[in-house]
Amino acid sequence: MKNSKTIQKIGLLTAISYVIANMVGTGVFTSLGFQLAGGVTDVAAVMILWLMGGIIAFTGAQVYGELGSVMPRSGGEYHFLSELYHPALGFMSGFFSMFVGFAAPIALASMALGTYFSNVYAGINPQYIAAGVIVLVTIVHSTSLKSGGAFQNIFTIIKILLIIAFIVAGFVFTPEPQNVSIIPSSVTWSQVLSSGFAVSLIFVYYSYSGWNASAYFVSELKNPAKNLPRSLIIGTLIVTVLYLLVNFIFLYVSPVSSLTGQLDIGAIVAGDIFGAKGGMIMSGLISLLLISTISSMVFAGPRVIQVIGEDYPALSFIKRKRKNGVPLVAILIQSSISLILLFTSTFEQLLSYLGFVMNIFAVLTVIGVFIHRRKYPNMSRPFKTKGYPIVPIIFILFVIWNMIFMFKEKTLETLIGLATLLIGLAFYYIAKAFAKKVGVRNINS
Repeated sequence: MKNSKTIQKIGLLTAISYVIANMVGTGVFTSLGFQLAGGVTDVAAVMILWLMGGIIAFTGAQVYGELGSVMPRSGGEYHFLSELYHPALGFMSGFFSMFVGFAAPIALASMALGTYFSNVYAGINPQYIAAGVIVLVTIVHSTSLKSGGAFQNIFTIIKILLIIAFIVAGFVFTPEPQNVSIIPSSVTWSQVLSSGFAVSLIFVYYSYSGWNASAYFVSELKNPAKNLPRSLIIGTLIVTVLYLLVNFIFLYVSPVSSLTGQLDIGAIVAGDIFGAKGGMIMSGLISLLLISTISSMVFAGPRVIQVIGEDYPALSFIKRKRKNGVPLVAILIQSSISLILLFTSTFEQLLSYLGFVMNIFAVLTVIGVFIHRRKYPNMSRPFKTKGYPIVPIIFILFVIWNMIFMFKEKTLETLIGLATLLIGLAFYYIAKAFAKKVGVRNINS
């Protein structure tokens, strides 16, 4: 019998680190240019935009914290939806996470890292750099929770310190700061009520994605009933503050005209702060920032794959762990998929519908808090959603609006995403049939 003392657990600090790392990727350094191009040019309006994104993420984090505290098992939406609705719905969520939900963002982030790094060292193939980082991070997280956690903490601390240093440098070294104000005016509110603001909010919300990271590895948390909601809420609040400060610095340092429609916002602003070599320096720093993002997703994703293997005998091979509790097979599967997507470049097409499908599972999970409270009215809840029922309603209404807008704008991509879920449903019934054939009862049936 396995000695429980050999199973390592994750503390609160490391859990917060994973949440922050999942959230802070390329979005905050790239999306402002498109927001400005969409007509959101007032500084106060931009601040409201990013504040609203943080509020929406915060509402979701609270609900996930409550559900995770009363259903403390790894898997995130896979586990929640299986318990709250039906195992088939949970399986579809897990199936999507296995093949797209984490693997595609890992591939995208690694490619972005390779591209930024090649700006520093020209002549290096970005794909090779990207693949090397995926392999390196996979090896680290395949060893032990302790080494993986230490790796994550180090690079997340570096990420936060670099962002803070960038903010401070913007205030201190900017030669010609822009005349900006965060006090709302009539222009502010006219832009907030515009269609451009609505479109921009979709991209801002995507920049906040990852606020639910620690829900994927609840089983490996120390004192999950307390540390899960704490990690989600603290991590989300820290990122919200950083996002507000970073975007303010962007507009404080550089004129709107030079940022509008641009992708490499960070490099442009760094150039205005530090001079001609600023862009190159920023490219190198963003590369370091993305290592933390990749590491967090390499860690979280396999926990979904692992619990699917625990529940379905047909997929039992993917649940195998090392003696120290590391789900080695699941890690290798996810990283292999990420590498395939990286070299085929199909991940860009997959990501076009990624947000829509993940929003389906997120909104169903948040609706689930109403189901759980009605079903178990007398259950002890270590953490309760503050502001219930208004807080979950805010999240639900926004995400549904987001999905409707995305369906109108990206009809084909969203239909492909729904088709992917049907494939997952087919695999669910195949797995159930296998379990019945071998005489093994599915724990979710």
